[in-house]
Amino acid sequence: MEVSASILSVKEEESVHTFYRLELAKVDYFHIDVMDGKFVEEDSQEEMKKYADNLKNITNIPLDVHLMVDNVKKYVDIFSPNEPRCITFHFEAVKDKEEIMELINYIKQFSKVGISIKPETKIEEIYDFLPYVHNVLVMTVEPGKGGQELIPETIEKIKTLKKYIEENNLDTEIEADGGINLSNINELKNVGVDIAVVGTALIEAKDYKYMVNKLKE
Repeated sequence: MEVSASILSVKEEESVHTFYRLELAKVDYFHIDVMDGKFVEEDSQEEMKKYADNLKNITNIPLDVHLMVDNVKKYVDIFSPNEPRCITFHFEAVKDKEEIMELINYIKQFSKVGISIKPETKIEEIYDFLPYVHNVLVMTVEPGKGGQELIPETIEKIKTLKKYIEENNLDTEIEADGGINLSNINELKNVGVDIAVVGTALIEAKDYKYMVNKLKE
């Protein structure tokens, strides 16, 4: 399992030092949580753009951009110059299937593409798009705020998704995001999660290297 470090809770005055420590700890990705104050209540767009710009200059660790926004194309244009590994948008932010496919094809010009779903969205609703995306980001908490507890029912959703991917011979990675820590990481591994987005539990840890090793073992 790979670890994508969510930097949403990183304090600006400590950001460069924190990024350096995370790099030494061998996180696989830096997770950029872009929120517009519309799709979710919080607004992180300016801070996350600043962090993404800084990271592009100081590290080779790939960026994992998660757009929790209404106007997806606008933010793809803002963050694509940062050359992220993947740009993920929310299924719930787009009106219809045709528009979703247009966005998938648009994002593929710049990076890998991911589609994300909220906890209450049924996994079956995105099955049609799986052959065209590189990963599915399953929110295991309500998007928009850090520090929440993982919603247990989302584990079953991931299990169903993994089964569908295997049965249809799809090459789609599963990413989980929200409330992930050492007490539930094994559950996620057991149901087939490929990438765990870890925020609060990692950023607040005293020893990043120990924490990342424990998450991956």
